[in-house]
Amino acid sequence: MTFNLIMPKNYLKKFIPDPEKLRKNKALAILGSQIYEANLWHLNRRSVARAFFNGLFWAFIPMPFQMLAAALLSVPLRANIPLSIALVWITNPITMPFVFYFNYKVGTLILGTHHNKEFKLSVEWIWDKMEHIWLPLYTGSIVSGLVVGAISYIGITILWRLHVVKRWKERKMRK
Repeated sequence: MTFNLIMPKNYLKKFIPDPEKLRKNKALAILGSQIYEANLWHLNRRSVARAFFNGLFWAFIPMPFQMLAAALLSVPLRANIPLSIALVWITNPITMPFVFYFNYKVGTLILGTHHNKEFKLSVEWIWDKMEHIWLPLYTGSIVSGLVVGAISYIGITILWRLHVVKRWKERKMRK
């Protein structure tokens, strides 16, 4: 049985904007000139693994402008910017309540606080109880984001390496 890994590098390249077009976009000027560096838009093992860590970490943090945070942190992390931003959308209006409830439960376990048994999945209830749930929610969000980000970083690094080794073996067999 062969283990076939498909790295979607060529597929993803279709969706990555041209850095020259980005330089002309005045709205992106607030992010600084470093954001236009070609390596931040290039798909390689390190930039993709770092983008998974970065994007998934911010996806687990309940805050507005997660995409902006992921884009800004991509620069010092040397992570692929478009992929970091896209991965933030793992938490979307459909998945957000479940992910953040899970984060809250993780936070209550870590802090040893009691879980609020009358939990209601509504914005009104959450805002009403925010003074009581914010610490477990953000503690669980940070821990969950770091764990999922680290697992994805390691997983992408291993999968990418396995793919490269497989390609080397195939090339060697052809010769």
